[in-house]
Amino acid sequence: MSWEIVVGIETHAQLRTRSKIFSGAATAYGAEPNVQACAVDIALPGVLPVLNQAAVELAVRFGLAVGATINRTSIFARKNYFYPDLPKGYQISQYEIPIVQGGVVPVVLGDGEKRVALTRAHLEEDAGKSLHEDFHGMSGIDLNRAGTPLLEIVSEPDLRGAKEAIAYARALHALVVWIGVCDGNMQEGSFRCDANVSVRRRGESVYGTRCEIKNLNSFRFMERAIEYEARRQIGILEDGGRIDQETRLYDPERDETRSMRTKEDAQDYRYFPDPDLLPLVVREADIERIRAAMPELPAERLQRFIEAFSLTPANAAILTSSLPMANYFEQVIANAGPKTVRQAANWIAVNTNAKLNERGIGIADALVSPTQLRGLIDRIVDGTLSAKLAKEVDDAMWASEGSADQIIERRGLKQISDAGALEKAVDDVLAANARQVEDYRAGKQKALNALVGQVLKATQGKANPTQVNEILRRRLG
Repeated sequence: MSWEIVVGIETHAQLRTRSKIFSGAATAYGAEPNVQACAVDIALPGVLPVLNQAAVELAVRFGLAVGATINRTSIFARKNYFYPDLPKGYQISQYEIPIVQGGVVPVVLGDGEKRVALTRAHLEEDAGKSLHEDFHGMSGIDLNRAGTPLLEIVSEPDLRGAKEAIAYARALHALVVWIGVCDGNMQEGSFRCDANVSVRRRGESVYGTRCEIKNLNSFRFMERAIEYEARRQIGILEDGGRIDQETRLYDPERDETRSMRTKEDAQDYRYFPDPDLLPLVVREADIERIRAAMPELPAERLQRFIEAFSLTPANAAILTSSLPMANYFEQVIANAGPKTVRQAANWIAVNTNAKLNERGIGIADALVSPTQLRGLIDRIVDGTLSAKLAKEVDDAMWASEGSADQIIERRGLKQISDAGALEKAVDDVLAANARQVEDYRAGKQKALNALVGQVLKATQGKANPTQVNEILRRRLG
């Protein structure tokens, strides 16, 4: 506990364009190797890059979403290094003057909100991919990804520990998907994170030496990698050693990071302005056009849900975790009263969310439509269904057995709210459970819950539990 873990995240978000950043080649995922690499991508002599306007507009959209400065003039540079999957021997990127500077990503944590500052977000092209699995004693090169447009989003070292880092990564992922900048598919490499991890004694102001963990393509692996790397660094320092600045890879099978190469500094890449590309100039009219087309942002929608619908911050955070989820909720509560809204919010945040997590799907693939769920919520609110019966109906709806009303009718699940019928059921239970009656009158409150359970059992779960509770208290004095 005497150590503080400091984390900064560099994220490569693949921009949602049909063609590459400097060529007309396609960016679709899953093509046969090297069929989507044109003359520009493979750096044949004499070819020249031509900037993709759509990539620029997506970068501006992100900058507006995080409240950053959009540099009206930015510069492309050549980042020089030599890998087999980098055909030109350099990567076209931005260095001294990026298109997006600064900005903030709000992150909901258990004890409130943290505003994580961004250093920059800049445009660059992706490299190709080295293939090792299908070859014996050699490697293959697939250049389909070469030239794919990326927005590299760099955070300040504002994150403390793996939990905060994951919360930030999830918030950033949700944001870029929400505003349509990136599809967020981590399995396909559309959203990749590098974590810069260092440790220092609590109370110190100087950062420790950082190590960069490359290409973390799942939130679970990112958390484990950061936790392992922090333990490794603390162990070295406590033994009197020092941390070497380096790039490391995470091995999920062995749950450890291992050294990949000495960490390069900016001067190692020998950045210089790309002579084939003019400075990028963004016009005010274009910025205002992009601003006007922006959707309501997650933080804005979360605040509206809290204020307009009196939702708890926890429920509002779940309901704004993605744009489809927020839209689903609003479709369910269309023209609804306050009681229906609160019931719908609780149901989606708890029950629907659990169903999605069990199946590993998003709300867009939910087997219960907003209209169907509204039908279920209405039956809960009007007293037709108890909480227990509602879950049974929900299970049946997820099994495609029809609407809530159809399932209630078919299974005879209507809640018993008739006072006479409930009083008879209560009297029968009291007569058969004299000991529990004595226990309750002796001050044992748990006996009342047991009696309620007996009434529900006798009515096959159909008795209105609130009414049963009231009748029992009256009968027992």
